[in-house]
Amino acid sequence: MQNKIYSMKQFITHYMYDHLQDLGNNHMNKIALLAIDQGTTSSRAILFAPNGKILAKHQQELKLYYPQKGWVEHSPDDIWINTLEACRAVVKDAQQDNLQIAGIGITNQRETSILWDRATGEPIYNAIVWQDRRTADLCATLKAQGHEADITNKTGLLLDPYFSASKIAWILDNVADARTRAEKGELAFGTIDTYLLWKLTNGAVHCTDATNAARTMLFNITEQCWDQDLLKLFNIPAALLPTVKDNVADFGQSTPTLLGQSYPIGGMAGDQHAALIGQACFKPGMVKSTYGTGCFALENIGTEFKTSQHRLLTTLAYRLNGRSTYALEGSIFTAGAAIQWLRDNLGLFKHAAESEALALSVDDNNGVYFVPAFTGLGAPYWQPEARAMISGLTRESNAAHITRAALEAQAYQTVDLMAAFKGDSKHEASIIRADGGLINNKFVGQFLADMLNRPVEIPTVTETTAWGAACLAGLQLGVFDGLDTLGKQWHCATRYTPAMNERQRRTLYQGWELAVKRVL
Repeated sequence: MQNKIYSMKQFITHYMYDHLQDLGNNHMNKIALLAIDQGTTSSRAILFAPNGKILAKHQQELKLYYPQKGWVEHSPDDIWINTLEACRAVVKDAQQDNLQIAGIGITNQRETSILWDRATGEPIYNAIVWQDRRTADLCATLKAQGHEADITNKTGLLLDPYFSASKIAWILDNVADARTRAEKGELAFGTIDTYLLWKLTNGAVHCTDATNAARTMLFNITEQCWDQDLLKLFNIPAALLPTVKDNVADFGQSTPTLLGQSYPIGGMAGDQHAALIGQACFKPGMVKSTYGTGCFALENIGTEFKTSQHRLLTTLAYRLNGRSTYALEGSIFTAGAAIQWLRDNLGLFKHAAESEALALSVDDNNGVYFVPAFTGLGAPYWQPEARAMISGLTRESNAAHITRAALEAQAYQTVDLMAAFKGDSKHEASIIRADGGLINNKFVGQFLADMLNRPVEIPTVTETTAWGAACLAGLQLGVFDGLDTLGKQWHCATRYTPAMNERQRRTLYQGWELAVKRVL
């Protein structure tokens, strides 16, 4: 049964026996699940109690590098060091508070790609970030040759530099000896989950999970395997690739010297899939929308694979016990990153939280629209060469209008996605479950409800991405007995209800449509 996850016998380890069995139900608050949440702008480690309460949290900022126009990179060493430091900090907190860490779950920024030496573990090039557009010409060429339809039918994705395949091909073609070494089996590829798992297990495990594999544009999500035709199309040796497992699985044990003792790693998922789980969207038609660096909305569509007819992606929601559940996804490349840009590049405010008061200091946007296409436009447009634009400026326009326009853009982009969802699934979600750092902005929450004309609910456990990773590990380790248990633990903390009339809503959205046309 899909709603019941049984722990494998090998995971009734001596640790679980000594600590979980002896503690008993009256001491469940002593058990903690460690979630690693490695994102685009930071690496975080969070300890959760089984009820979702945060017991400890540490975060390390992560630097992005922009070596050329349209290029975005991370240092893999930075990713690992930041992640390890965050984990060590929460383990120390756990020891001080007499908490028993049952195991680890990992969630990560998706599509970001690393190749490294299997013998030394040293990366051969920087991590190419999901936002990177250097392979736009390659993708355009393959699209012109008619390959996109086949890719979509196999992967649910569109032919875009966003995904891993063209990034891997670029590294193989542009780093000295990379292709020769890859063909000899000397190199390994991984998205961030795979890289962290390799480092945590000291190179003992080269695995990924089905959701991260599904974002490489090399994994056939109906046949559940690496696709030989796609590997040939992108000229990528199969020897590079990790083993693909369910989201709840035995991913190995952390090396004792890293965190003071060995911990089982029992769950992995890409960040948006982890958030879907953290938001308990387990029934078809349920939608979650995450507002972080980008905005990503996923709708659970059940166990049947369907390609989108409205320029959305079809992806794996999760895979449990070998059974796949699918989702439609709308990917918006820039959400919170637009607010960071206003802060860091224009200096309109010192702290992102100040954007709320600034937006509310004016009655409306005064005709100003901000299309935040800094790294192209995602769904439903998929225009990688589009660039950001602020339109409608007049002499009376000020910082408040521009800030408000940037915040309003998140709702307009979500309206675009919801229309596409309805066109594909023929279902209109009655409620949106929202999360991510930007949703802490009350103006954003209310404007979302107003423009979507439906309630927006914020959960009590706001760290939904990390919580989803913890849930996956908890399922493997027997802390939770199934999805039904997780669903019952979801509770609404804040609910925004629509308060805008239809005429105003339509007028505002028409202004957005005109601004997007100007960008396109």
